[in-house]
Amino acid sequence: MNTADPLIVRLLLLACCLLAATACDEDIPTGPTVPLNERFVLAPGGVISLPDARASVQFVGVNGDSRCPADALCIQGGDAIVQIRLFDTGEVTPYDLHTGDSRRGSIVHRGLRLQLVELQPYPFSSRPIDPADYRATLIASR
Repeated sequence: MNTADPLIVRLLLLACCLLAATACDEDIPTGPTVPLNERFVLAPGGVISLPDARASVQFVGVNGDSRCPADALCIQGGDAIVQIRLFDTGEVTPYDLHTGDSRRGSIVHRGLRLQLVELQPYPFSSRPIDPADYRATLIASR
């Protein structure tokens, strides 16, 4: 073994470490970039990137929309559950955000606060909502 061999081994090890570190970033889906403290709207399956937070947010869909239709009288306002995925550091974390409960309408993930501002369209008793028609308005902050 000559003196160049340890140097080559170290360089190869460094290259492997760099490749492994950048591979984690490839797992984070990317979309249009949005700065923190600015509202954004997502359709089901849509993704936005939050470069200031080194994360991405995906709107998966709506599960269980029991909001009171706009053309009805209800005792309770109801709730819709907005399913999202938060991607950061190569990890995916699913969350449910609720329209009917302000305490459950936001989450905090590693110092990043994600809040559901609005879910459209609002239901009417005369017409069902196609799942692809939903739009979630969210805001991310620190």
